[in-house]
Formats: sequence, structure tokens, C-alpha cells
Amino acid sequence: MKRRTLLAGAAALAASPVVVPAARAQAAKTKLVLWHAMTGANNDEMDRIARDFNAAQPAAELQAIYKGTYPETLTAAIAAWRAGQAPHLVQVFEVGTGTMLAAGPAVKQVWQLQKETGAKINPAAYLPAVRGYYSLTDGRMASMPLNSSTPVMWYNRDAFEAAGLDPAKPPQTWQEFVVVARTLRDKWASKSKDLMASTTSWITWAQMECYCAIHNIPYATKANGFGGLDTELKLNNPAMLKHIQRLLDMAKEGSFKYTGRDNTPDPVFRTGNTAIGFGSSADRGNIARDAKFKWAAAVLPYDAEIIKAPNNTIIGGASLWTMTAPSRTPAEYKAVGSLLEFIGQPAQDAMYHQHTGYVPVTLAGFELSKQQGYYEKNPGADIAIKSLTRGTVTENSKGLRLGRLPEIRNIIYEEFEKALQGQQNAKQLLDSCVARGNVVLRAFEKTAKG
Repeated sequence: MKRRTLLAGAAALAASPVVVPAARAQAAKTKLVLWHAMTGANNDEMDRIARDFNAAQPAAELQAIYKGTYPETLTAAIAAWRAGQAPHLVQVFEVGTGTMLAAGPAVKQVWQLQKETGAKINPAAYLPAVRGYYSLTDGRMASMPLNSSTPVMWYNRDAFEAAGLDPAKPPQTWQEFVVVARTLRDKWASKSKDLMASTTSWITWAQMECYCAIHNIPYATKANGFGGLDTELKLNNPAMLKHIQRLLDMAKEGSFKYTGRDNTPDPVFRTGNTAIGFGSSADRGNIARDAKFKWAAAVLPYDAEIIKAPNNTIIGGASLWTMTAPSRTPAEYKAVGSLLEFIGQPAQDAMYHQHTGYVPVTLAGFELSKQQGYYEKNPGADIAIKSLTRGTVTENSKGLRLGRLPEIRNIIYEEFEKALQGQQNAKQLLDSCVARGNVVLRAFEKTAKG
């Protein structure tokens, strides 16, 4: 990966040439640098934010720079901080939140920035499921929400009709889902070896982390890690065992097919090869661009035998973290505060939401999008918001605060794949995930405590 050396200099005074006695020195704009991981149209949107911010005020000038994937961007930011050359802001994916909270002097949390600069940022303005993920247990915001998404159930309306199912009535419970998937297998997917009834992207996020959140079940101790670094995984609980066994049984009978890790399965739905594909709500733009069939989205199913009133799903995406540097000045931090205020404006939030497909992170941004008729013109674009605001946010649905979570997710993928190959059963799968995952958590705890 290429590394750029960025010198985030202090705000300098540029003196104009003295040609007449009345000439005065003029202050140069405070330069801000933001590193991000957005590509394609989302990269264009980061550039748009920079242009709009620069045009909205005369004091600061923002440069948004693409630094690679989420992990690459985080790694680059840490290396830059150690060299004393950190960017003013870095976009960090949600599973990196635990790492950033343990970064100590490398970051200046939002509440600290507010205290020092007077920046007006109201945590209550944000969707509860969003602000909870990026806040401390006492409600103080640690990072600034930017791009948030959540898993939804994408489904092929044409496939439903071909199988004799009502496309206006997607399955709401897992009990209904199993019946629908079998019908799609028998009456639609059976027409070609390339077709499948259902699949899922992000099995760790959509089928495990969010499953626990929806059903108000602990994913880990200490409020899923929010309560301390000495958290331990609780994946091997009866409810999760039931769900994993269901997926394994469906895979064996052909009503569900595992098609890869993370977002690798996304194209399977876009190309029309699966009738149901669980995936990120942020894929909406890609589906709208690529799909040659009628499609729709629905909230994730819940198990009616476990809970009668399902709770919210957990967000994905990323937030902005303010970083420190030895030469950073109060003027620079004040400019950062101004930028975060700007990004949090309802008009900016609504625009970002509508341009990218990510959810509006503020309540006012959502209301403005409704007033502008966005959801009338784009039916179903509010499904993710409905999912994030469903039920009550509890300590089990607020999110995860686990160190080295990407590594834990990879462990889960490995164990699930072994079970699909017949090497272990559902209980062994989950027990191994917990045992191996807890080793990772203890190593992180040791490092974080120094």
C-alpha cells in the first residue's frame, strides 16, 4: 500500500507584500486533511462534502483523501500518528471503534473537542442505534457518525411471483422464512443449477450480531464490551445455537446456500441468481443500477418463539475520528469542530443519505428527506431506518465494543465453513468461536492496558 507523508501544519499567517502603508497581513485558511475509504460514487460524495464545506465558510479548507480499504486506512492513520503526522480526521469502520477508543492520546473524542472548541454537536439529534454505537456508556459521543447502514433482506419480486408467492408479503419471522425458502427452492430455483432460494452476505453481521440484537440476547458480556475490556463472547447461547442449526439444516436441504465471506455474495442477488439475499442497506444503489428484475427490501426476520416484539438491528459503516499531532494548534481543532457541525446539519445529512444509499444518521435528516418526497419517489429506501428504529435500543442492541472484531469475525467464518463441510456440528462451531474469540479479546485487553 502506498503511504503519503502528510504534514498537517499549524495555521499559518501569510503576509501580503507591503506595497502601501495601509497593507495588512492576511490570515491564511486553516488546512484540514481527512483520510477516508470511500470508492466510486461514495468517493465523489466525500469530494462534494469538501467542496461544500470550503464554500460555506472562509476560515478553513478541507482536503479529502482516499487511503485504501477500511483496514488500510486505519493502519495508515495509526502509522501516521506514530510519526507525528496524523491527518486531522480519519474515517474508521464501525468494527474499529474498540481499537480507536483504546488509542488514548492519538484521538480527541467528540465530547472533548466540544469542550475545547465550543462546537455545537447534540448527541440527541442522532438515531439512537447510531449514536449508541459511537458513544461512551454515559452518552458522551466519541466519534462523529458519517456513513451508517444496516442489514436488510433483499428479495426478488419476480422470483416470488414465479413461485406463487405474494411479493407484497415477504416473510417476517424465521418460521415463515423457512417455508418461503423451500417454496422458492422447489418452484423457482429448481429451474436452473445457477439459481438458489436464499443466501447471505455478512453472515457474522446479519445472521449473528444482528440476530442477538433483534432478540435482545447478549453477544458478549459487559454489555457487548461497552462495560469494559474484560468482556467475553456469549455466542454459544441456546438462541444462537437454534439459529445456526437452522441455517445448517437449510443448507443441507438446499433452501439456503453459503456463498462467501463479508460482501462477496452481494453480486449473487444483483444478477438475479438468488431469490433472497441478506445484505447491507448500502448496496441499494448497486442493486438499482445492476438488477434486471423487480426487487424490494424488508427488515430482517425474527424468531417468534424467542421474542414477540423484535428490537433494532446493529449499524455498519463508519464514523469520523479526530486525531492529534504534536504541532496541532487550537485553530486546527476549532476548524475540525466546525467541519463536524457542518456534516451534522440536516441538509448535509439528507443529501449524503440520498446520494449514497446510507441511512440518514440524524432524525432531522430523515424528516427532511421525507419532506422532500424522497421516499415517495424511492419506495423502500426507508427500510433500513425502520430497522434501526424498531423496538427499543437495549444494551444488547446498541452495538458491539469488541477489540479486534474483524479478527473474531474471520474466526467465525472459518468455524462456520468447517461445519458446512461436515467437520463439526452447530454446538462445536459456536463453542470453538467463543474459545478462540476470547483468546483474541484477552490479547487485545492486555495490549490496551499497556
